[in-house]
Amino acid sequence: MSQFDRTGGSIGSSTPETEGTLGRTESRIAPSEVFSILGNDTRVAILRAMLELGADEQPVSFTAIFERIDVDDSANFSYHLEKLTGHFIAHREDGYEFRYPGRKVVSSIFTGTLTERAQLGFFPVAGSCYACDGPLHGWYVDDELSIGCTDCGTIQVSYPFPAGGLDDRTTEDVLEAFQHYVRHHYCLAADGVCPECTGSVETDLVADPDEDDLDVAVEHVCERCGYRLESTVGITLLDAADVLVFFSKRGVDLNAEQFWRFDWCVSDEHTEIVDENPLRVRVTLPCEGDELRVLLDETVSVIETAVVERLPE
Repeated sequence: MSQFDRTGGSIGSSTPETEGTLGRTESRIAPSEVFSILGNDTRVAILRAMLELGADEQPVSFTAIFERIDVDDSANFSYHLEKLTGHFIAHREDGYEFRYPGRKVVSSIFTGTLTERAQLGFFPVAGSCYACDGPLHGWYVDDELSIGCTDCGTIQVSYPFPAGGLDDRTTEDVLEAFQHYVRHHYCLAADGVCPECTGSVETDLVADPDEDDLDVAVEHVCERCGYRLESTVGITLLDAADVLVFFSKRGVDLNAEQFWRFDWCVSDEHTEIVDENPLRVRVTLPCEGDELRVLLDETVSVIETAVVERLPE
């Protein structure tokens, strides 16, 4: 199952207002100006002080922030505070609080997303390889967590995961956090919301995708920032009502199970193309000897489902 990539997108002014869309007033600062504003120790210290003072929950006063910053005088402090005000922090009657971009910066800097590099050596992972039934292990290198087979080398899943997700967690806890993180991203994309910028996401079935190990895949592309996700068809069904009910009736809670333990989530071995124009695929989901067959159209919408039960012996 593939990770995302950010190619093919662009950042610029908003598209012209069209019928049925929201009108809005927009102001943006250039990316170079963002780096210029944040490239100062005092301003970073102001953001850290606001975080420590709880500016997430309520505004904090000028004095409270100033007392935590190592600056020569209040005029110098005011200058740097003013540079942050407007885009990164908001000035209210009772003090200063984070705006969303400021909170995003704080999260990225002080949780290590932008400043740390971590590595985690091989560790065992429950489950077996869909290709050869061999044992699985996980590893973390270059900001990606991967799970693969120790025998044949097949990768079950590889996806970017912030280094902060490793802190104060056992490997079991890391895997649990990872599975929720990845599923959340795919669910958002499938619902038409970009996990990166909340822009609109276009979702399509793609035959013969860039991924060499897939014959058919789901492609999510953000129309705003170019964020791109490619996945198996199966993983998009994890939250489908008929799928949840089918497994629940057979004692399996899909919300509690790690998705890479289901081969229909990490490969397309249970996915077949039933029509090419327009593209239609069927995913066969096995459980306790029974099967749920799910037919999807080119927009990855479920057309129909059918349960095939095991014949009594």
